[in-house]
Amino acid sequence: MQAEDFTCILEWEKVRKFRITNLLGHMDEALEVANSPTGGTYPVGTVIQLIPGEAMVKRAAGWAPDNSDWEFFALDVTADGATIMARGTQDVVNGFGGNCFDCHAKAAPQWDRICEEGHGCDPLPFTPEQIEMVQMADPRCP
Repeated sequence: MQAEDFTCILEWEKVRKFRITNLLGHMDEALEVANSPTGGTYPVGTVIQLIPGEAMVKRAAGWAPDNSDWEFFALDVTADGATIMARGTQDVVNGFGGNCFDCHAKAAPQWDRICEEGHGCDPLPFTPEQIEMVQMADPRCP
């Protein structure tokens, strides 16, 4: 993953509150998992963002087995694009001061570490409307 891979999230598919794309052409499979009422494993190349300043990317099986093969990213985003501030599996801290892995590790196994209501993760201190406002304000978007 390079900084230029993180583009305007408004151009990505919206599933409930988060935005999703797949950079390796597995979008149909990624959306099938995202929309499944019973969960599943996301295909390699899936990128998920709730807000512009953070992302998670699905890597190949075995890349980080303790983290279900997800890599977390803390991003600085401006109208000129994204800058990767931090990346990793268990030590990335998001813009709110929280450790990405600490929260996502609480997701029940069938959800492939994706945190949503009812998945086992701590609730976010933001309303859906606030999340939508932050997404709509992504400075990378035209």
